[in-house]
Amino acid sequence: MTYCVGLLLKEGMVLLSDTRTNAGLDNIAIYRKMFVFEEPGERVITIMTAGSLSVTQTTIARLREKIESSDSDSETSILKAPSMLKVAELIGNMLAEVRADVDDKLAAMRQHASASLIVAGQRRGGEMRMFLIYPEGNFIEATEDTPYLQIGEHKYGKPILDRVVTPETPLADAVKAVLLSMDSTLRSNLSVGMPLDLAIIERDGLCVKEKRRIEAGDDDFRKMSEAWSNALREGFSQITV
Repeated sequence: MTYCVGLLLKEGMVLLSDTRTNAGLDNIAIYRKMFVFEEPGERVITIMTAGSLSVTQTTIARLREKIESSDSDSETSILKAPSMLKVAELIGNMLAEVRADVDDKLAAMRQHASASLIVAGQRRGGEMRMFLIYPEGNFIEATEDTPYLQIGEHKYGKPILDRVVTPETPLADAVKAVLLSMDSTLRSNLSVGMPLDLAIIERDGLCVKEKRRIEAGDDDFRKMSEAWSNALREGFSQITV
């Protein structure tokens, strides 16, 4: 399984994904689930994936193929699309097409494949936008009322986002919020695992300001996790009923 989360704030966007795709006693696989497409100064697009690896990898590969094609245009390439809405439509259509292709091949075994995506970005002259794309290709958009989107094992990391994240949340606090959201998920679900991929995009920056991988055993992440656990224990001990 997986957990990916994206925040859409007035100062910018913060995105975080894990890398575990298969968990078991003797079978743990790690694959990147965050993909960045950018033309610095013109546009930046980030895609996070959850679900069937065959569907997500094929979708990303076909999107790259469209970008690199000699006859790519605004109707085929996400780097030439006139708006982030059009980007979401192109990616949604591609996801639905790939899912249908894979389902056809799995039909004989009475199986099916599914995947969902978070797409976030901005083009020059446009607003930052973030979409959750469903397996069928349709999508919803993050808003001021709900300034974050999640895919995968989202229930464990949702409470802290509901309590602390608003559109006015500074980027530094937003990074802390998504990392603590992930920490809660890591503690409660073994199908989500390290390392983590983090990306920060400033409003109108039109590029990824910071992109880093947080490995298992990362000292800063460990200290943050311990501090959060201690704060929760202290807060719990002070509550009377």
